[in-house]
Amino acid sequence: MRDLVEHSITVITREQAPSGAYPACANFPVYRYAWLRDGAFVAEGLRAHGVVDGPRAFHEWTARVIGDRAERIEAVVAALAAGEEVDQARFLPTRYTLDGADGAESWWDFQLDGYGTWLWTLERFFATAGVDAGFAPAVARTVRYLCAAWRLPCYDWWEEHAEQVHVATLASVEAGLRAALRTGLLGADDAAAAGATAAAVAAVIAGDGRVDGRLRKWLGSDAVDGSLLAAVAPFEVVDAGTGARTVAAVERDLLDDGGVHRFRADVFYGGGRWPVLAALLGLAYLRLDRREDARRELAWIAGTAEEGGDLPEQVSDRLLAPQHRQEWLERWGPVATPLLWSHGAYLSLAAGLGVTA
Repeated sequence: MRDLVEHSITVITREQAPSGAYPACANFPVYRYAWLRDGAFVAEGLRAHGVVDGPRAFHEWTARVIGDRAERIEAVVAALAAGEEVDQARFLPTRYTLDGADGAESWWDFQLDGYGTWLWTLERFFATAGVDAGFAPAVARTVRYLCAAWRLPCYDWWEEHAEQVHVATLASVEAGLRAALRTGLLGADDAAAAGATAAAVAAVIAGDGRVDGRLRKWLGSDAVDGSLLAAVAPFEVVDAGTGARTVAAVERDLLDDGGVHRFRADVFYGGGRWPVLAALLGLAYLRLDRREDARRELAWIAGTAEEGGDLPEQVSDRLLAPQHRQEWLERWGPVATPLLWSHGAYLSLAAGLGVTA
């Protein structure tokens, strides 16, 4: 496992673009872009092992991306404050080119979770490298954007169901706003808005965001989703009881011989098991003081590595919908490998268990 930690650091460092962006997967055509969610978790995985230069470059790249869209953010915030209906095309994208431009291809683009996740990981980076006041404008703009838009339906982590309000997205927003407050970089008005909005988001998660005492996939749904694990850990925006019941639901519906599926109706590449979600489950186990179960998840992820140590986006040996796998192979080719998010997630869990290079 120590070898995989070292390999993961090497792969991520090698694949980082000169701009500072992390491509989701450089050799997978439609993943040669930078998602803020993926990149933020990748940067956090490196930081957890004491690597700061690459994460710093990523955070600086993200701040530039947000700064370049200052007028766009202000226009969206003003329109929402005026009660206007804002077309999804006006919101910030969820993925960017490695140079920080909007992608030219059509994509499922309006997502909020990446912006909250970035704020959360930035604050953790500051805990290691020291607070940098140069990030203050980007932090403030991101906070204003999330405070204005958090109630709106948007795509989930998996770029599906744009018509719903997703609980994993709400958790990302709450975690990001609380992290922004802890940086001390917000002015009085932005800090007040961040605190009030974080409390409002938390109230929705604790109320309509739960069913039978555990988290639900989206408001009004009884379904379970692997992304909900992030609310338990590492974001820790729910109490331990809700976290334990959410983990139990994931174990019941999605845990499969150590690996975790995204959701029961998944058909993407046949609906395999994701190393990223196994890592999140492992982190949730750590929060619930189930250390041996967390070690099991780390070992399962290591077992998915290809020869040489590269981790895939998902593994295809136990599929929920095997009849759908071929259509994705014909459309996009083999499963994305190495997926940098998988390596970053492995690093985070490894650090939590004290496994270092």
